[in-house]
Amino acid sequence: MTNKMMRVIYPFTAIVGQQRMRRALILSAIDTRIGGVLIRGERGTAKSTAARALAALLPPVQVVKDCRFGCDPNSPITWCTECRERFDHGEAVPVETLRTPFVNLPVSATEDRVVGTLDIEKAIQKGERSFEPGVLASANRGLLYIDEVNLLDDHVVDVLLDSAAMGMNIVEREGISFAHPARFILVGTMNPEEGDLRPQLLDRFALSVDILGILDPRQRVQIMERNIAFESDPEAFREEFLPKEQELSAQIAQARKLVDKVSYTPRDLLMITNLTARMQVDGHRADLVILKAARAHAAFEGREAITPRDIALAAELALPHRVNAGPFRHSEMGLTQLEEQIEQLKGAASEGGAAEDESQQEQSDSKTGQKKSPSPPESNLAPNPLDPSP
Repeated sequence: MTNKMMRVIYPFTAIVGQQRMRRALILSAIDTRIGGVLIRGERGTAKSTAARALAALLPPVQVVKDCRFGCDPNSPITWCTECRERFDHGEAVPVETLRTPFVNLPVSATEDRVVGTLDIEKAIQKGERSFEPGVLASANRGLLYIDEVNLLDDHVVDVLLDSAAMGMNIVEREGISFAHPARFILVGTMNPEEGDLRPQLLDRFALSVDILGILDPRQRVQIMERNIAFESDPEAFREEFLPKEQELSAQIAQARKLVDKVSYTPRDLLMITNLTARMQVDGHRADLVILKAARAHAAFEGREAITPRDIALAAELALPHRVNAGPFRHSEMGLTQLEEQIEQLKGAASEGGAAEDESQQEQSDSKTGQKKSPSPPESNLAPNPLDPSP
């Protein structure tokens, strides 16, 4: 019974509140190219629970069978050195389907443990290349979770963020090199009371969420009731939320297929850069992150074009940890001003949507010659579980 209970993960859709955290995790799951997610909050706010629940929720992935790095059979350009050699030698590349891996990185991890090691002695004596995979190999196409990331060695954090950004891990020693894909969802959690990350590393996390304990009495009761129910019978509790889990998993899988088709206009790009310029954000990473996150959000809602609302929701996650964080500019605009700017974008999105609906209605009426009563647009998609954001 104990082993069975250990295998059951608390459902992602059973987490009460914390919409902004859930949105950040889902957007990163849709497009891992966005970058890492940093969740900062006090103790007991479901930070680690959400990370583990997301990994259990994600759809299974197809991998090259017997590959130590879980290479994607549909993307030969990202194959590891071993898979490339197998293919070049005319060997078959069989495929199998596996669950999305979840890897927990300990705070004491060293660089060699993370990136892997090359056996130089074996290479010199026998002329054979021998590579011992590290954590990045295990996490490929999965979720890499780091609890108390602020206590991890800065150099190791930098290596992780580099690999997450490039999508590849390249190890070179004494003229010998080995490469394998390292595309994963990076989730770091921390309690600011135990120390913060250096600004340089903080900026490398694409999205950041600051969460607090929920103060609404009814929601706190709901949290207690769900946790007690889960501890009493984990299997029954998961079965209760299974339809919602499957629905969200399917929505993420569909969004992954759609995200590269999501378009944007020069006006959208100008809207993003105007926002970051007004907030005097250092560098240009924030602009790219907002665009990628906005496209992922549009794909999540089943759309092929981004809107000002997508940009606003992405900016809520991409900018707070970058405002007043850089040494080169000291903006007088803080989080309050950032929230006002984002609210203006949301307002523009609402007005723009209403105007577009009215224009389409007038065009339809002029064609049919009949005046129809306005009605809300219908959608076959499930309602977005991430809105409204707090």
